[in-house]
Amino acid sequence: MALGLGFIELSDEVREKETQHFDERVLLALRTPGHPEQPLGPVWVAEAARDVTSLGSVSVLTLVVFAVSGFLVLVRRWRTLVLVVGSTVGGAGVNSLLKSVFARPRPSVVPHLTWVLTESFPSGHAMLSAIVYLTLGALLAQLVERRWLKAYLVGVALSLTLLIGVTRVYLGVHYPTDVLGGWMAGLGWALLSALVARAARRRSPGLREESRGETAPS
Repeated sequence: MALGLGFIELSDEVREKETQHFDERVLLALRTPGHPEQPLGPVWVAEAARDVTSLGSVSVLTLVVFAVSGFLVLVRRWRTLVLVVGSTVGGAGVNSLLKSVFARPRPSVVPHLTWVLTESFPSGHAMLSAIVYLTLGALLAQLVERRWLKAYLVGVALSLTLLIGVTRVYLGVHYPTDVLGGWMAGLGWALLSALVARAARRRSPGLREESRGETAPS
């Protein structure tokens, strides 16, 4: 609920351009004064940022979901497969819808350091990486017993999501509020998917068995 209300409030501010001055100041602060085409830091930082940001691209996330789906097929966890695919495909659809509704132009105050095609708000990389990596992190966390292992898996998922969002701003292809909105929407969708999965497990003995790794061998 809090994430939903926060996203609505943020989107209203973005629509009314109340955040524009702040957004542009942050982007300019990440560039060399007088040379907006040059990002701060050594040359390798920009290349590293492009490498990290690719982890949130549609192509990479699709490969990750396909790989995980293939594993779930091999171990015959069909219900879990439906939950994973439904969460990611549904989240991608929601992101596309939100982008078309807000239709915010990409930043123009600094040159882009990587290629972009779609609208700016909310960030698709931030939102989809939150959905995919947090969903998969939570799924893997169910397969281990120790709390520190669960915390590690969720922490890795969160770290990837945060790094991907930060690189979008550093590369000048998103405003900070685009990324914040993507994080909020992605986390909200991931939590909603988790609630749906929990409710499904309560009603489905088969899904409960899958969560405990009790699926019968082939």
